[in-house]
Amino acid sequence: MKAFFIDHYGKRNGAIGEVPDPTVGAHDVLIQVHATSVNPLDSKIRTGEFKMILPYSFPLVLGNDLAGVVVRTGAAVKRFKPGDEVYARPPEKRIGTFAELIAVNENALALKPLNLSMAEAASIPLVALTAWQALVETAQLKKGQKVLIHAGSGGVGTLAIQLAKHLGAFVATTTSTSNVDWLKALGADVVIDYKQQNFESELHGYDVVLNSLGADVLEKSLKVLKPGGQLISISGPPTAQFALEQGLSWALRQVMRLLSGGIRRKARKHGVSYTFLFMRANGAQLQNITTLIEAGVIKPVIDRSFSFESTAEALRYVEQGKSKGKVTITINQAP
Repeated sequence: MKAFFIDHYGKRNGAIGEVPDPTVGAHDVLIQVHATSVNPLDSKIRTGEFKMILPYSFPLVLGNDLAGVVVRTGAAVKRFKPGDEVYARPPEKRIGTFAELIAVNENALALKPLNLSMAEAASIPLVALTAWQALVETAQLKKGQKVLIHAGSGGVGTLAIQLAKHLGAFVATTTSTSNVDWLKALGADVVIDYKQQNFESELHGYDVVLNSLGADVLEKSLKVLKPGGQLISISGPPTAQFALEQGLSWALRQVMRLLSGGIRRKARKHGVSYTFLFMRANGAQLQNITTLIEAGVIKPVIDRSFSFESTAEALRYVEQGKSKGKVTITINQAP
């Protein structure tokens, strides 16, 4: 099959070529990939930023989102059959959606929302699961609470704003000048233009902050939270608890304890908690998201679409950090 893969870590590494078809285990579903999408995570994996946490072998097919059609199922698969239209974020140890085919454990899969195209569906899984696991699972966000979602115009931000509003929260977000009105239309109650305003001076008494930006924003976010609030970061630093959950070595747990020591101490001083979130594949949660999409509660936000042959260009575009919502790639045209 054809796939976009890397044979070593590097910023501009990667090409389309032939790789072996996936091996299909008893609990796996073989999927013809119709569309995928690009996430900042793809670039971080390509450069080796996560090689301590996720020691991949080469050649490595990149890609963390898919929508497609079931071709074949393993002997133990119960919930899917050939011909089903599905979407997923594969488990992190078995990524590879920038390809014509992929085998995915059935527990990571959900039926594709009926009201979305393949490209629209492919834009959803990673960012929607991140938003769900941050706001529903970790924060347990409730009606009337206040949440700050940084980088509201990004892939995670656009989905998190919609989900938080559905949960009944008061939502603030940060963005650049050109996106202020657009994010208000998406549902944000307060939009902070970071080029003209300091969010830490404008916002106070928040229950939750969802951070996807750098260390300076992470620390300033503490000032926004009220005592007992939660600072949840998907951009790090990782914690020893995360390392333990990942089954990493004692030595790596100590490294991550040190990496997160500063922000954890400052969080305690402010009377709030700090959590590092590394999104997990979860088909059951994705099925809940499907229900919200089919009800019109959550809508995909797509900036641009690329052909499979232009995968490298799509990666470069996302690396610029200016896309509004998601960037998709069409692998196989739907019939």
